[in-house]
Amino acid sequence: MNHDRYDDRYIRDILSQVKTVAVVGASPNPSRPSFFVTKYLAERGFEVYPVNPGQAGKAIAGRTVYATLADVPVAIDMVDVFRAPDHVPAVLEEALALSPLPKVFWMQQGVRHDEAAAKAEAAGLKVVMDRCPKIEYGRLSGEIGWTGVNSRTISSKRPQRLGAGVQRLSLSRTPVKPQ
Repeated sequence: MNHDRYDDRYIRDILSQVKTVAVVGASPNPSRPSFFVTKYLAERGFEVYPVNPGQAGKAIAGRTVYATLADVPVAIDMVDVFRAPDHVPAVLEEALALSPLPKVFWMQQGVRHDEAAAKAEAAGLKVVMDRCPKIEYGRLSGEIGWTGVNSRTISSKRPQRLGAGVQRLSLSRTPVKPQ
């Protein structure tokens, strides 16, 4: 697969089918992108499991942190990697040791490892590199477009208001109830 550009349908299918997400390299620092992505995905209805051996047993964004992917107590649909590219092969090996295998191996913005991607695809996993699921979800749901960013999603319908706070839409363009 060409990982230089992804069709919106490919990303939408992944984000629509995934229910459980392990965020490898999640940070307890609220100003770090991994913290915000963990919180954002959980607020959109995903079961999110932060993975960080230095924070195991603590909480990140209100979720218990696990030391390894194998410690996560449920089957993982997607592994979201917030680690430098040289750490990706080790994270992939950990993911490939899981049973059942995750459906998706996602590498965050700035993270690309073509050899690991080829190995993950050979094992049957879908792969996304150098993208953020939070940004892609916001773009495809129209949340980002509503705030003035070009989302390549055109609609003449104004999103329904949920009350005070941030507008939250699902990929089907319906509001997501806050948890």
